[in-house]
Amino acid sequence: MYELNLLCPEARVDVLSEALEALDALSVSVEDADAETEHEQALFGEPGMPPPKEGWHRSKVVALFAIEESASEAAVLLAAQDFFKSCSVLSIAPVPDQDWVRLTQSQFAPVEITPEFWIVPTWHEPPEQAQKVIRLDPGLAFGTGTHPTTRMCLRWIATHNVKAQRVLDYGCGSGILAIGAAKFGAKQIDAVDIDEAAVHSTELNAQANEVSLNAGLPDLAQGTYQTVLANILATPLKVLAPLLCAYVETGGHLVLAGILERQEEELILAYAPYIKLSVADREDGWILMTAQRKCQTPNHN
Repeated sequence: MYELNLLCPEARVDVLSEALEALDALSVSVEDADAETEHEQALFGEPGMPPPKEGWHRSKVVALFAIEESASEAAVLLAAQDFFKSCSVLSIAPVPDQDWVRLTQSQFAPVEITPEFWIVPTWHEPPEQAQKVIRLDPGLAFGTGTHPTTRMCLRWIATHNVKAQRVLDYGCGSGILAIGAAKFGAKQIDAVDIDEAAVHSTELNAQANEVSLNAGLPDLAQGTYQTVLANILATPLKVLAPLLCAYVETGGHLVLAGILERQEEELILAYAPYIKLSVADREDGWILMTAQRKCQTPNHN
């Protein structure tokens, strides 16, 4: 296990913690960066009540990741975000060995997407009401179903007809969205990621769930798709706007997640030259944005 240690001002604690959760940190904690110095601050709430503030004037945010590569990738992705300007990376360091398997398993229970659709770790039995199940254990790539962005994307898949569709999962992480699309009858699924570890994770998870899909680096994606899914972060989503929109065929749907509620207008403006985005779902401060292609733009290939 590896710790990613970050320094940030009090005003950035919330957004930084949320972003780390979106990047699949196993845990996120906040400490006083000035602890055990003359600048240390006491921060306590009334019994049974939350603290009066989310963090300290200088807060140390500590995120735990399974492997060093995941921690390093998180640091790089965060550094590219607008909100990270007043923050800095202190270190990435190994942590002492513990019974991480038992600890991790205790933190992950079956996740309900709809009453009939669940994500279930292999050490749990599916709930009786589950008609469709994705078997997925916490791993090295983003997407275990516990984060609101993943749940919203899967809810969209479960409540829209993707049967027999050609689907693209761009930034696939664990492959959970691609696997979800397969469970609901998509016929040709391309799952792509810039991280080779994510591609490998997607292949293994697809095999474990007995579904067929194509996993690879981004150049695997070719042509147009009836559904394009991208659950990443707002800044890369803005950069990728022309690329992602060009993958959506006439009448097809674009589904974007990894977006905070306050970033809604940024995304609408970034995609306005190509497609009209709107908010389709909200959960815990995150939003799902979708659009349907009304007319075809020239393909980028």
